[in-house]
Amino acid sequence: GGRARRTSRRCFTRMLAVKLSDFDYHLPDELIAQRPAERRDGSRLMVIHRETGEIEHRRFPDITEYLRRGDVLVRNNTRVIPARLFGVKVKTGGRVELLLIRPLGGGVWETLARPGRRLSAGTRLTLGEGLLHAEVVGRDGETFRVRFEEVADFDARLDRAGKIPLPPYINREADAADCERYQCVYADVNGAVAAPTAGLHFTPELFDNLKTRGIDAVDVTLHVGLGTFQPVQNENLDETRLHGEWASLSEDAARRLRGVKASGGRIVAVGTTSVRTLETAARGGTIQPYEGTTDLFLKPGDMFHATNALVTNFHLPKSSLLMLVAAFAGYDLMRRAYDTAVAERYRFYSYGDAMLIV
Repeated sequence: GGRARRTSRRCFTRMLAVKLSDFDYHLPDELIAQRPAERRDGSRLMVIHRETGEIEHRRFPDITEYLRRGDVLVRNNTRVIPARLFGVKVKTGGRVELLLIRPLGGGVWETLARPGRRLSAGTRLTLGEGLLHAEVVGRDGETFRVRFEEVADFDARLDRAGKIPLPPYINREADAADCERYQCVYADVNGAVAAPTAGLHFTPELFDNLKTRGIDAVDVTLHVGLGTFQPVQNENLDETRLHGEWASLSEDAARRLRGVKASGGRIVAVGTTSVRTLETAARGGTIQPYEGTTDLFLKPGDMFHATNALVTNFHLPKSSLLMLVAAFAGYDLMRRAYDTAVAERYRFYSYGDAMLIV
């Protein structure tokens, strides 16, 4: 009786929390992590129990105590590309900065640009001190389509010409340390413009430790782009659409994950991008192979067909990521966890601390 009442009340609260303003919270600036912890696994870990509402304060390596034989970690193996490019307009010499978002084929990329006011179709650009040459071929709202001349060896040139794009709330330029620490240790598929940050805490040693305990890992891919980090602006969340991002879950991964479910194991998603990939692939009720664009937007009231537990960082106010966490944990519990994190001086955002929701 008591448990049933508690569950129904939580669902009712979830249904109420569907306005953008429900996902605002106050965060002191000094709690926004500007650099990663000294060690990858040196962060704190808040453990949130959905059934009881209990909140525990641990260290990240303690995650092994909450996972059990037969569980599987689902990791997003996307790799952050050096997507920030600085250059000049060929005609005027005016400075320009591009942020590559996703390839559209034929050497054309969707990009953000600044200053963008005077950037029109036909504008030619020299970028990365002459390593790359491009032309603006169109504009779609706030994004620009840019065609690069060097298609054959583009990746190699980009590695030399571009810079890792740290998020705007990190008030410094990327340095040599970020080239390593802003990538997950298992990242191996180029394409993201931001890291799937829940994975940054894991080390090869931690994966070895989990494997000896019978906890395996399965990789999926979602190339983090505008859909993940763009702020939600529409107060009515039912009218909100996310920018599409490319995602992939292979036939082999789908088969393994269905096997885990069938044998009573839990699917533990490492990060909200892994959740979105899993839930896109499981929209029909079971996990199927998937490859293509996803704009899946999970908010309170939505069902989860694949995900049983979630490792995630602390997210920005009014972000789609925070809404996904509230959908998974329950709105009231999410609010309490964030209030607790601020009071306990957890570190927030990309280089911050982690939470495990079980």
